Formats: sequence, structure tokens, C-alpha cells
Amino acid sequence: MKKLILLGFIMLLTLTHAKMIDAIALIVEGEAITTAEIRAVKQQLGVSKEKAVDLLIQDRLQKAAMKNITISEDAVDGKVAQIAAQNNVSIPEMQKILKERGTTWTRYRSSIKESMKKEKFYKEKVVATISTPSDDELAIFYRNHKEEFTIPSSISMIEYSATSEKAIKEFLQTKKGKGIKSRSVKKSTKDLNPALLGTILQTQDGSFTRPFNAGDRYISYKVLSKQGKVNMPFETSKGAVAARWKQQQQGKALKDYFEKMKTNADIQVIRK
Repeated sequence: MKKLILLGFIMLLTLTHAKMIDAIALIVEGEAITTAEIRAVKQQLGVSKEKAVDLLIQDRLQKAAMKNITISEDAVDGKVAQIAAQNNVSIPEMQKILKERGTTWTRYRSSIKESMKKEKFYKEKVVATISTPSDDELAIFYRNHKEEFTIPSSISMIEYSATSEKAIKEFLQTKKGKGIKSRSVKKSTKDLNPALLGTILQTQDGSFTRPFNAGDRYISYKVLSKQGKVNMPFETSKGAVAARWKQQQQGKALKDYFEKMKTNADIQVIRK
């Protein structure tokens, strides 16, 4: 799935610099696949010609499957605002950052819209076909993939606290502020509540967690490093087990979807 998401960018990058004569190799649901695209995918992904052709056919089938999926501009605005908020930047600041990186605002919005279309297609055509697993199914999956459900045994952090939410948020934005207290802490993961543990595990080393309301104060942790390794008990990791099981099932469902679509698709081979 990740290869398909990156495929358009890889093809565009390679075809821009292609010097060899191009020609149409296949036509899938009215969309051409060129020999230059096949060469590009083969080279960029390090796969055989047959695999490159298969990936490009899937790409065209995905485009055909998404042709009736629409995303409103208001929805795109909402998604962009959400991304900006998650990164603690304003829309003008985001535009400035993208410009400095050589990406136009129009191109960025288009990429967000395309991503949202894929997500909507995925939910409607793939996720909706997967049933909810029973506890027994999850337990079996856990036993067969136990090595995947491990966490650090301890985490070193700096704890920052303030008496008001406004003060801690200002600190997180500016790294300055009055009334901010700090101390170094090392927490054993078994002693952390699941919600806090989940947030800390998702926070990269050197980054800050969102602020937590601790009753008499607001706290944010700067994660320094994660040490050790320990297996998560099934009951504790059930949410992660369900997510991993769902991910596996979605991959299978996606493959089955395109295999069925390929069987009935209009595919014309022009040259091999």
C-alpha cells in the first residue's frame, strides 16, 4: 500500500528526467501505462519488470475505483487546519514553511485532497468489508505474533509543570515562561497509566507530550530516551493487538479487492 501511495511521486520524478523514447505499453480502464513509467518503477523500487507492471496496473485500478469519490474544499480546509494545530503552527506559518521547502500551497492542498480521497476509498471499499474479531481470534493472533507487542521497560524524561493550562501551552510554544517547574524523571512503563503510556510511546525522543491535567497542575513531558524491552501482557496490549490484526486484514482485503477488480478490468496489452 505504501508503494502505491508513493508511486505517483516516483513516476513524476523519474519521467521528468527520462531521456529514452517513451511508448504506451498497456491501457488499463482507458488510462495508459508507458514504458518510461515501467522503467521508472522498476528502477526506483528495485523490482522486476513484471512486478513494476503489476504495481502500475494496481495504481490505474485504484484511480478508476476512486473516480466517483469527491472531497469538498471545506473538508480539505478542515484537514489542513487540523495538521497545523497538531504541529503547533498557524496556517500562514505553514505556508511559509512549505514555500521555504519549495512546495506551493496549491500543490500541498492537492496532495492533502488526494490523500483524503484514498482514505475515503479505503474506508468505504476495504475497511467496511472486515468484521470485528472475537477475543479468541485476538488471543490466537497475539500468541502467534507475541514478539511484535513489546515496549520499553523504562523511559527517561524531563517533567515540566505549571499551575495553569495557559502557562504550560505558552511554554510549549516558546520554550519560555514564568512559573514553570522542571525535574528529571525515569518512569517504569509498568507504573504508568495506559493513556499516559500510550502518549509517551508515540512521542519521539527529544519531543514534548501534549499537556496533561494532573489536578493541581498541568504537566508536559520531554521524552529523552526509552530503555529496555518487555513483552506487553495480552489484556494490556489488546488494543494494539486489535489494531495490528486489523492492519493485516486490511492488507489482505485490499489485495483481494484489486485482484477481483483486475479480473473484470479492461486491460489492453499494446507491447510487452
